[in-house]
Amino acid sequence: MPRGIDDHGNAGLVVPRPTTAIRRTVQAGTAFLEGEAPSGILLMAAAAAAVIWANVGPDSYNALFQTRLSVGVAPLALSKPLVLWINDGLMAIFFFLVGLEIKREIVRGQLASVRQALLPVVAAAGGMVAPAAIYALLNVGGPGARGWGIPMATDIAFALGALALLGKRVAPSLRVFLTAVAIADDLGAVAVIAIFYTSDLSWPALAVAAMLLAMLFITARNSIHHPLPYVVLGVAVWIAVLKSGVHATVAGVLLAFTIPASRGPRPTAGRHGQQQPLLDRLEHGLEPWVAFGIMPIFALANAGVRVSSELAASLVDPIALGVMLGLFVGKQVGIVASCWALIRSGLGSMPSQATWRQLYGVALLCGIGFTMSLFIATLAFEHGDTLTPAKIGVLTGSLISGIVGYSVLARARRPVVE
Repeated sequence: MPRGIDDHGNAGLVVPRPTTAIRRTVQAGTAFLEGEAPSGILLMAAAAAAVIWANVGPDSYNALFQTRLSVGVAPLALSKPLVLWINDGLMAIFFFLVGLEIKREIVRGQLASVRQALLPVVAAAGGMVAPAAIYALLNVGGPGARGWGIPMATDIAFALGALALLGKRVAPSLRVFLTAVAIADDLGAVAVIAIFYTSDLSWPALAVAAMLLAMLFITARNSIHHPLPYVVLGVAVWIAVLKSGVHATVAGVLLAFTIPASRGPRPTAGRHGQQQPLLDRLEHGLEPWVAFGIMPIFALANAGVRVSSELAASLVDPIALGVMLGLFVGKQVGIVASCWALIRSGLGSMPSQATWRQLYGVALLCGIGFTMSLFIATLAFEHGDTLTPAKIGVLTGSLISGIVGYSVLARARRPVVE
């Protein structure tokens, strides 16, 4: 124990004040919770819990998520199993947040100019085409042919979470690059869902949805920055899209595109200046609810796979193999090849302070499909004989991509700060 003069001028033992250590601990804990790593860890825990529950108590697992819930009164009542309220309802909020992120990047982010957007958009396109092609080659003409869109997706929360765990080993520009690639990938996934995973269309319901969206755009054009009209009309758009045959989550993205991205007047009397854009306020407000609530609930409801003695046979099922190879092989080949071609042509440039090894590691992390891939799997397949191997492929391919990608980046040289 150090000796010195205490606060009253007396010599003796001086006990160091704990405030600095406590403050640093709190700051470190706050920074950790505000990063991507905790949400990725919680998502992984929810997926693991789903697998354990589905194998230890399959009856209770199925009974809970197949419980039918009804909302409203006839003839406007909606009655669905709990799993569909999660997949059609809660995931619409997830896609709304995705839409807000896409709009922000297009308006003032990495997709705001052609030069900025070219490399991540081309990388995302390559990272979607190659996995789909690998899957299609293994499943053409078979019962799993409809699942070609499953390995096209990237789980931005998991990928960024893995990158966050690496800290300063990775050039900051690669985090920006990964974010832009994942957001462009999300935009492509939404288009695939809307075009290829849509049931029979109801044109009257689509007309109502279009009319409501027009009202929302008019609301935004009139500089209305209060969230209430967007919430009320947004729920109506969701119901109309749900009834139209287009998957209801597409409504979330469409609604996000109507949200004002410009600053609005402060609502408080006597204060000057402008308040934060409604888009930013909604994005920041929803992020923790989606990351720590909606996504783990979705994982718990959809990642439950029965692990039987035939697991080895399931892994070589064309559906599981197509998804697994699509995520692990297709993503890295598509992204790296697209970036190499663009950079060699002179139309793009390597992210600053990054190396090809680090870019390759990021491409591997993009093979973590998880949430988006599981979601597309539930749209592509309804029955266990096709859905189960698809889920096994998603979980296995995502796990391998995450482990190998993390290992590659962990062994890469640290970026040189100029």
